[in-house]
Amino acid sequence: MRTRNLFTKGTECSPADPLPQRQIMSKDSQMRAAINHKLIEMGERDRLKELLRAKLVECGWKDQLKAHCKDVIREKGLEHVTVEDLVTEVTPKGRALVPDSVKKELLQRIRAFLAQHATL
Repeated sequence: MRTRNLFTKGTECSPADPLPQRQIMSKDSQMRAAINHKLIEMGERDRLKELLRAKLVECGWKDQLKAHCKDVIREKGLEHVTVEDLVTEVTPKGRALVPDSVKKELLQRIRAFLAQHATL
């Protein structure tokens, strides 16, 4: 008996066929999904995003990243840079420039939220 695999579009397998590891949602992935769902459901995700925006503006991150974008565009030339190129080039530096204090504060807020809503 062949059945349709719900994890992959158009792929069929028999009940005896083992699913590839990447198709089985790990415990970690399940937990992340549950936490994300709870954050969205309770409106906390939007509040955290607003806090992050404010903190990044406050610490000058936005201005630093904007300057880096301008530098990349100057180096490569406006006609030779696509949005995808810019995102690829700027993302690692953008992540690295986020101050540890901002990361710690967000993590603390997420932990406090989870402690308060521990029914996950």
